[in-house]
Amino acid sequence: MGLIEDLAGGPVALDTCVFIYLVEEDPVYLDLVASLFDRIDRGALRAATPALTLLEVLVVPFRAANVPLAERYEALLTRGRGLLLVDVTRRVLRTAAQLRARDAGLRAPDAIQLASALAAGCTTLLTNDRRIPDAGGVRVLQLRDYLPSARRKR
Repeated sequence: MGLIEDLAGGPVALDTCVFIYLVEEDPVYLDLVASLFDRIDRGALRAATPALTLLEVLVVPFRAANVPLAERYEALLTRGRGLLLVDVTRRVLRTAAQLRARDAGLRAPDAIQLASALAAGCTTLLTNDRRIPDAGGVRVLQLRDYLPSARRKR
């Protein structure tokens, strides 16, 4: 099965790296994420990401004084059709703390990703971070597992 089939209609939570691969046109992942965002944009798949993602994607463009790149990220995250930017509320932070309490190795940003996925009703989180475990009913999928070379190894 492919990525789209495994997402089973969503909604799907997207980790920060997914946005970076799209906006910066990563040659390894661009085809996969472009297809994903096409479905999101057409309304065929709902997606969510925490507002924390905006912070994470803006650091490098701001550091490099690359305002156009920062603006592209902000437009995608705040005005993209089919994409919910989940506010990091007290409820999300509380859930993130509970997730970290159960898994001492879970980093705070990753716990916020998972808690935001739960708040948005997502059952799947798409990432490339192998440190993020399945938690709280959210299944974690690794984008690298859907590359053509990875599919041949299965």
